[in-house]
Amino acid sequence: MSKDHHLVWDNCLSVIKDNVPSISFKTWFEPVVPVSLDRDVLTIQVPSPFFYEYLEEQYIDLLRKTLRKELGSGAKLEYVVVMGNQNNAQPYTVKYPTNNNSKIQNKPLNLPLKTEGNKPTIKNPFVIPGIQKLHIDPQLKLDNTFDNFVEGECNRLARSAGYAVSQNPGGTAFNPLMIYGNSGLGKTHLAHAIGIEVKERFPDKVVLYVNANKFQTQFTEATRNNNRNDFLNFYQMIDVLILDDVHEFAGKEKTQETFFHIFNHLHQSGKQLILTSDKPPIELKGMEQRLLSRFKWGLTADLQVPSFETRMEILRRKTYKDGIVISDEVLEYIASHITNNVRELEGALVSLLAQSTLNRKEITIELASEMINKLVKNQVRELSVDYITKVVCDYFKMPTDSLQTKTRKREVVQARQLAMYFSKNLTKSSLAAIGSQIGNKDHATVLHACKTVNNLKETDKNFRQFVDEIEKKLKM
Repeated sequence: MSKDHHLVWDNCLSVIKDNVPSISFKTWFEPVVPVSLDRDVLTIQVPSPFFYEYLEEQYIDLLRKTLRKELGSGAKLEYVVVMGNQNNAQPYTVKYPTNNNSKIQNKPLNLPLKTEGNKPTIKNPFVIPGIQKLHIDPQLKLDNTFDNFVEGECNRLARSAGYAVSQNPGGTAFNPLMIYGNSGLGKTHLAHAIGIEVKERFPDKVVLYVNANKFQTQFTEATRNNNRNDFLNFYQMIDVLILDDVHEFAGKEKTQETFFHIFNHLHQSGKQLILTSDKPPIELKGMEQRLLSRFKWGLTADLQVPSFETRMEILRRKTYKDGIVISDEVLEYIASHITNNVRELEGALVSLLAQSTLNRKEITIELASEMINKLVKNQVRELSVDYITKVVCDYFKMPTDSLQTKTRKREVVQARQLAMYFSKNLTKSSLAAIGSQIGNKDHATVLHACKTVNNLKETDKNFRQFVDEIEKKLKM
């Protein structure tokens, strides 16, 4: 009896889900759509070329094992990569070898560059006297490298794509690469890191970082001085153009029109474009649709608010780089109070070091508290579920991993219930989100935990003391 492609893929997903983190499963597997099954060949549709490359790079072994389990040793997988719309989707087949000693052979993804109306690339007719490519200053901040860009779930997609671009600028499927996110999350750092890596690997390539405001100023001056052709020609010389804060172009029609032509020339010439913005293309206002459509040609990757662990790693690297020793207790305090902005996080650490040095005070929780209160102006802050879990587990002297187990030991169950209780009261996270982070439970379990804690507070004096002491630690 022949199998249905939906059933086969659902069976594969049930195995995959148990072997990858939940956030990775949602990111990389939930968007995949099974298309057809022809004997032992399963065809799946992925939303972009980057999905294809990432799945092949990160999950090839897992895909092979699950597919062979369903279809046998001769199982094959065919990808339909969506380019623009489903009518233009292009299939690429990956054959899994039957010999276990063989290496997986990944078929290269040779996707065509998109051109407007299939027009051929036009050679630049302008020459700027005295300008030599090697003398163009890339305007890069040399401290903003990949080495000191802390990776986490909040930025893994953007960092992976950025690194891939730096290894093969203009030669990957994600051109342009558009990185978006709120201020202070590392967009500019990552953009500089890509440029620095390109210059190290390809010294002859012309790399230029420019902020959208500076680009606008240069364009205005070129127009006023009747040098617009020279301006256009200059930017068409660039091999890797990094344009920061592209949302600043909103409402500036002439600037958008000029950048549109620069974009077309660079893209059709196989040059790399890297853009940053505070919003995804679909949410940008005051931008021409033809420009927005081009922003979507490659990959759009977001930077999210870093988790508690990522914030801790940022602080640890900063102190190590500066040769300063600060206790984890103080670092945890800073990381739990400044949660939404990496720039503010690093600024808080600098302020703490300055106060300690200038006032000749030891770096303690009290000093950190004094400094934090000035920085955040005593605003009500939101703790993270991760930090609450850590505080609760530290209080009961148990590893945080114990809350993720299925054990029914009384002390673990009690700690898990307390973590859920405080997370519900001190964060804006939904019940479902809290449950997924603490023991992979559902919202009903979180509600039950909160009711249990409230009941025990009223009937058990020792338990009420636990609650009061943990609450005091969390509100320090």
